[in-house]
Amino acid sequence: MFGLGARELIILAAILVLLFGARRIPQLARSIGETIRYIKNGFSDEEKDKTDKKS
Repeated sequence: MFGLGARELIILAAILVLLFGARRIPQLARSIGETIRYIKNGFSDEEKDKTDKKS
Protein backbone atom coordinates (compact mmCIF):
# COMPACT_ATOMS: atom_id res chain seq x y z
CA MET A 1 0.00 0.00 0.00
CA PHE A 2 1.96 3.00 -1.31
CA GLY A 3 5.19 1.37 -0.16
CA LEU A 4 4.33 1.81 3.52
CA GLY A 5 5.09 -0.92 6.01
CA ALA A 6 3.18 -1.80 9.16
CA ARG A 7 5.39 0.43 11.30
CA GLU A 8 4.74 3.49 9.14
CA LEU A 9 1.00 2.88 9.13
CA ILE A 10 0.94 2.61 12.93
CA ILE A 11 2.90 5.85 13.26
CA LEU A 12 0.57 7.57 10.79
CA ALA A 13 -2.50 6.33 12.71
CA ALA A 14 -1.02 7.60 16.00
CA ILE A 15 -0.37 11.03 14.49
CA LEU A 16 -3.95 11.19 13.16
CA VAL A 17 -5.34 10.34 16.60
CA LEU A 18 -3.18 13.01 18.19
CA LEU A 19 -4.18 15.64 15.65
CA PHE A 20 -7.90 14.98 15.39
CA GLY A 21 -8.79 12.95 18.45
CA ALA A 22 -10.24 9.46 18.54
CA ARG A 23 -13.84 10.65 18.24
CA ARG A 24 -13.29 12.56 14.99
CA ILE A 25 -11.46 9.81 13.06
CA PRO A 26 -14.64 7.86 12.07
CA GLN A 27 -16.33 11.11 11.07
CA LEU A 28 -13.36 12.08 8.88
CA ALA A 29 -13.25 8.63 7.27
CA ARG A 30 -16.99 8.80 6.54
CA SER A 31 -16.59 12.23 4.95
CA ILE A 32 -13.72 11.05 2.78
CA GLY A 33 -15.73 8.01 1.68
CA GLU A 34 -18.73 10.14 0.76
CA THR A 35 -16.53 12.51 -1.21
CA ILE A 36 -14.92 9.65 -3.15
CA ARG A 37 -18.36 8.14 -3.87
CA TYR A 38 -19.65 11.53 -5.06
CA ILE A 39 -16.68 11.98 -7.39
CA LYS A 40 -17.04 8.45 -8.82
CA ASN A 41 -20.75 8.99 -9.43
CA GLY A 42 -19.98 12.29 -11.15
CA PHE A 43 -17.52 10.64 -13.51
CA SER A 44 -19.85 7.73 -14.27
CA ASP A 45 -22.73 10.15 -14.98
CA GLU A 46 -20.44 12.09 -17.29
CA GLU A 47 -19.56 8.90 -19.20
CA LYS A 48 -23.25 8.01 -19.53
CA ASP A 49 -23.97 11.46 -20.95
CA LYS A 50 -21.21 11.04 -23.56
CA THR A 51 -22.54 7.67 -24.70
CA ASP A 52 -26.13 8.96 -24.82
CA LYS A 53 -25.10 11.87 -27.07
CA LYS A 54 -23.32 9.52 -29.50
CA SER A 55 -26.44 7.39 -30.03
